Amino acid sequence: MRRPLLWMFIAVSALAALVLLGRPARQPESLDALASDAEPDNGPVAKVSAAPVIPATASQPLPTDRDPLPEVLVDPALRIEKSKRRLTVYSDGVPVKGYRIALGRQPVGDKEQEGDNRTPEGEFYVCSKNSNSAYHLALGLSYPNEEDADRGLESHLITKREHRAITAAIHRMQRPPWSTALGGEIMIHGSGATRGDWTRGCVALDDCDIDELFTAVPLGTPIEIIP
Repeated sequence: MRRPLLWMFIAVSALAALVLLGRPARQPESLDALASDAEPDNGPVAKVSAAPVIPATASQPLPTDRDPLPEVLVDPALRIEKSKRRLTVYSDGVPVKGYRIALGRQPVGDKEQEGDNRTPEGEFYVCSKNSNSAYHLALGLSYPNEEDADRGLESHLITKREHRAITAAIHRMQRPPWSTALGGEIMIHGSGATRGDWTRGCVALDDCDIDELFTAVPLGTPIEIIP
């Protein structure tokens, strides 16, 4: 009796093995389905958008000279590059517009004294605004500054009293004396920037440009003039 039972058990096992071998294996429909097999379902997951890829060499283009100044300038500053005949306006340390300019009839070199027809170099600020200028509109520069005063005193162009008056005005952010031998009344004004260097030391712009700049720039605005 034992032998028939043994043969029956072997036959049933073989039949079950054949059934399992004939069944097709389950294939995942996608990678998402494969992941769901490996990880428990914790509810919906928010989709995360990939950040746009910006080339390392990409940069924001600066506005062209034809674009208007921003309506609001943050900590405005002006930079004049004499060799490039260019005035650049900065807002919060960022250049926002450039203007073509003309200089004094002797454009090379720093201003030294009255009548040399040179445009000064150094650090200044807007110390006056004249809406009735003979040259349309004018922003006054704080020339001579302290360095000019020191130079003038050392070279005996100005007196100690004039030196004190200049330095005191600069410390108070006022207009320094313009009637010393160092010269003065240096302006950023209108009347044209396209006819060569024609001023007596001032910086000239086209009238439409000084119209825009005059309105936007307050007293005390720093001005850097470089060769």
